[in-house]
Amino acid sequence: MKKKLNLLLLGVAAASFIGCGGSTNNADVAADESADAVVEEMMDDEPVMLEADGIKVYEANIAKEFNDAELSLNGPTSDQVAEAGAYNFSFAVANYELAQQTEGAADRHCANSGKGQHIHFIVNNGPYAAHYEPEFEGEMMEGNNVVLAFLSRSYHESIKTANAHVLTNFMVGDVEDEFDASAEHLFYSRPKGKYAGHDAHKILLDFYLINTEISNSGNKVRATINGTEFILPKWAPYFVEGLPMGTNTFRLELIDANGSPVEGPFNDSGDREITLEEAAPEA
Repeated sequence: MKKKLNLLLLGVAAASFIGCGGSTNNADVAADESADAVVEEMMDDEPVMLEADGIKVYEANIAKEFNDAELSLNGPTSDQVAEAGAYNFSFAVANYELAQQTEGAADRHCANSGKGQHIHFIVNNGPYAAHYEPEFEGEMMEGNNVVLAFLSRSYHESIKTANAHVLTNFMVGDVEDEFDASAEHLFYSRPKGKYAGHDAHKILLDFYLINTEISNSGNKVRATINGTEFILPKWAPYFVEGLPMGTNTFRLELIDANGSPVEGPFNDSGDREITLEEAAPEA
C-alpha cells in the first residue's frame, strides 16, 4: 500500500501568521486580497522540505542561472522524417557553452558529468540521451515521435526557461492519435541509471513541464519514491537523501488541485528504477 505525505503547510503558515500578531479577520487583509491568498503567498515563498519513511526530499537552490540561454532546432523538419530510422539532428545553442563544467558544480555534491554541460534529448518520455555537441543522431519509430530537448547543466539539472527547450513531434506512418502540443505535459528527466560512492547519497530529482504551472493551490507533481508519496508544488530541482543501497523506484505524475491525474500521454512516468552502490574497495 502506498504511503502518502501531504503538504500541511497551509495550517502551519496560518498558525505562524496568527502567532506573530496577525489576524484572520477580513478587516486585517487588504481589500483586494483574501486571508487565504496572503497565507498562500507566504507558503509559496518557503522552500519545499519533505521527509517520510527516512527519505528526505527538499528543494535545491539554483546555483547558476542561465536566463538568456537559447536552444533551437535547425533540422530535420517534420516533412524530412518520412519513415522510421536514424536521422541527423542539428541544434543551435546561444548564450550557453556545451561541454563546459557548470560554475559551482563541485558544491552541489551530487552526480556531475565530467563531459560538462549538454542537451537532454528525450523521445516519447523515454530515458534521455545526453549530447555534448549540437549535432547528433536520433532514432525515429513508427507513430508519434515526441521530441523534447532542453539544455542541462553539467550536473544534469535542466534550465527551465521558455527559450531553453524545444518540443516537436515527428509523425511516421499512420498516426491514430496525434500529439497535442498545446496540452499540459510532464516529462521525466532525473534520476537515471547507476550511482556509486559519494554520488549515491544525494540524488537529483528533476522534471520538465510544458504548458502548465504547479503550485500549492493548483496542479502539482506527485513523486512516488519506493512506495512513499511526496507532493511537489514547485517546478524546481530537488535533492533526495536517505535512499538505501540497491534498487530504488521513482514515479512522477502530474495531478490537479484535487489530486486527480491530469490527462496526457506522458503525465505518468511509470516506474523508473535506479541503482545505488557503495564505492568499490580500493585495490
